[in-house]
Amino acid sequence: MNPQINAVTERIIGAAIEVHRELGSGLLESAYERALGHEFQLRGLAYQQQTRCPVTYKNLVIDDAYRLDFLVEGSVVVELKAVDELLEVHQAQVLTYLKFTRCRIGLLFNFRSTVLTRAMKRLAL
Repeated sequence: MNPQINAVTERIIGAAIEVHRELGSGLLESAYERALGHEFQLRGLAYQQQTRCPVTYKNLVIDDAYRLDFLVEGSVVVELKAVDELLEVHQAQVLTYLKFTRCRIGLLFNFRSTVLTRAMKRLAL
């Protein structure tokens, strides 16, 4: 594993834990997204928020097929949820983002959980 990517994912996880610690588990996903973007900024992490993820099908490019919650440091896809539990479809969504962005690592966080470290997944292609 790339040590630089490991360092970035550790910083992302730390930021997400900080947001969850401060806000708790009862908010809408959009609140966590805004707060996490702010935390990334405070920590000096370069990120893009709500970035389009085009899908290509037989030479057809669908520009607005998906939007990533975050693309951090140009290499890590970060997807947020605020749901009762993470499902396989949430993991499949992140893997799809990885495929079409050509990124290798994705982090999936469920902020509705009472303990964020039990409700996050690290996914890789």
